[in-house]
Amino acid sequence: MTRKVCVVVTARPSYSRIKTALIAIREHPDLELQLVLAASALLDRYGRVEEQIHEDGFEVAARVFMVLEGENPTSMAKTTGIGLLELATVMDNLRPDMVVTIADRFETMATATAAAFMGIPLAHVQGGEVTGSIDERVRHAVTKLSDIHFPSTRQAGDRLERMGEAPERVFVTGCPSIDLAAEAAGSRALDFDPFTRYGGVGELLNLDEGYIVVMQHPVTTEYTDARDHALEVLHAVDGSGLNALWFWPNVDAGSDGTSSGIRWFRENHPHARMHFFRNMAPTDFLELLIHSRGIVGNSSVAIRECEFLGVPAVDIGTRQSGRERGANVVPAGYDRGEIQTAILAQADHGRYDSGHLYGDGLAGERIAKHLAEVELTADKRLAY
Repeated sequence: MTRKVCVVVTARPSYSRIKTALIAIREHPDLELQLVLAASALLDRYGRVEEQIHEDGFEVAARVFMVLEGENPTSMAKTTGIGLLELATVMDNLRPDMVVTIADRFETMATATAAAFMGIPLAHVQGGEVTGSIDERVRHAVTKLSDIHFPSTRQAGDRLERMGEAPERVFVTGCPSIDLAAEAAGSRALDFDPFTRYGGVGELLNLDEGYIVVMQHPVTTEYTDARDHALEVLHAVDGSGLNALWFWPNVDAGSDGTSSGIRWFRENHPHARMHFFRNMAPTDFLELLIHSRGIVGNSSVAIRECEFLGVPAVDIGTRQSGRERGANVVPAGYDRGEIQTAILAQADHGRYDSGHLYGDGLAGERIAKHLAEVELTADKRLAY
């Protein structure tokens, strides 16, 4: 019998984290895809991805509007509660045979809790990693609610087994985002104009002069410092003298602080060599990275996809603390001088050798295969 697989995407980066698995599920003869969009994935200010999803040929089975304004810990908790209520209704209507949840965003707690309480087998992608902040708690909590695990690395898989997960339910598949990176890796030249295609605000830069990509998100355990953190990065990037393509922060607690820092800087430095975007299609974003002189900020993209692509990265602060990383990553604290020094060194370094820490480009196919074949059960016990 065909298995109905409900995949819940709650944010713009989650789509790139699961896109190739969605394609493989859709094309598998024994699987039926039920794609649900929720939370900030539906909001323009955080890079609404539904248009891209439709362009990629996917149908959306349900939409869940659940984000409560505030961008603080209270609004995060209430957003999760709203999501639990709404997703339970969606799952009751769709009647999936299994649910797939992605990574460690706080909204995934709603997906995982609804599926677990309703007795629907739950598969978790990217479990077993270490980063700190609220992501750490969410990731491991979702692990304990999940029945099937698709970690990206062997170390993450070993960690899941030490947490009491049954080894026969842990499948090290690699990360689906690396599949996209592998497809984009052959790009020889930037074949689109990001300013024409995606608009954005700020200076229209001559990208032939070279550029860096910046992704600076708030850290939930340091959310009151988000504005100051953003300003240190802004001054460092400006001081480097390099062209910068900057992407808007996510919806986590502290997002308002990061955003207000960006707006203040833009108003007071109107001719800074920066251009700001909300979102891009995953393949376009990866192409930008490939032809950049490096990435700056605290996004996991710097550690995951950029390790595979050999793109120099400056990882700022604590958001990715503990995550496995390759030689392409240089750390920096929240000091504009330290950040600027690291940016210039990495921009002059050139490409690093490609690494395969987070996968080899076949994760999506592996995930679909396991979803079609694994025994479905929601009767879970500790493995020891």
